[in-house]
Amino acid sequence: MRKLIQKYITAEFIRFVLVAMLNTLFGYGVYTLLVYCGMHFSLATLISTILGVLFNFKTYGILVFKNSSNKLIFRFVLVYCVVYLCNIGGIALLKTLGMSSYLAGAVMLVPVGLLGFILNKIFVYSQK
Repeated sequence: MRKLIQKYITAEFIRFVLVAMLNTLFGYGVYTLLVYCGMHFSLATLISTILGVLFNFKTYGILVFKNSSNKLIFRFVLVYCVVYLCNIGGIALLKTLGMSSYLAGAVMLVPVGLLGFILNKIFVYSQK
């Protein structure tokens, strides 16, 4: 069991979780502010995702994956497009189940965060 945990809970993953907390505070803060101001959840998610991508690119690249190359921004943006679509789909589904936009956005934080880590590790910051 210990080897299994060590295989998946690496220092890189722990750094990701810590940086994700910072990034999440930023992105979810923007999202809730925009929803509070009356913006539709999909537009609020789009704006918070765009601002989050700009903020997250450097924090994940430098602090998590130890890579500061600006050449990776295109792949990073593509990953976030996929993450955005999954987030919108999840929020919309949860809203049909009666959740508020606030709660649905909060519930989607964990699955969307894990998806972002996996896609960034494989498609953006992979060691080739």
